[in-house]
Amino acid sequence: MFDTLKEQILSITSNSDANTDTQLQQICDLLKENIPHYDWVGFYFKNGDKNELKLGPYAGAPTDHIIIPFGKGICGQVAVSNENFVVPDVKAQDNYIACSITVKAEIVVPLFVNGENIGQIDIDSNTPDPFTAEDERFLEFINTEVAKIL
Repeated sequence: MFDTLKEQILSITSNSDANTDTQLQQICDLLKENIPHYDWVGFYFKNGDKNELKLGPYAGAPTDHIIIPFGKGICGQVAVSNENFVVPDVKAQDNYIACSITVKAEIVVPLFVNGENIGQIDIDSNTPDPFTAEDERFLEFINTEVAKIL
């Protein structure tokens, strides 16, 4: 499944007719529609010079979490750690910002441009413990391709 999606990601990121936000939205929609355990897919980006993240394009239920301070929640922790964060059970996390009561698990992978963490892709799942190393590698691949268009 991931191999087919990788080809589609490359097709999206190589489309020079679309602006970056459109491309990011297409990636979010593609992932949410094609991967059963991806119930919410979105990008967060560093908000200018502030130590906070701002929500970018996403697919899934609307969220109140437009701005996330560095260090807060899973996304905020990844903004500080610069490392992937896989959460098999969100209820077991002390520093978790609940977006929806249906969310059981989350994965956040940082997005680097020229070695700087400028954002991340965030996936929420309503399935307990669904994320594997394969998901991590796939999301890293996406972020590598997205970095080329930013």
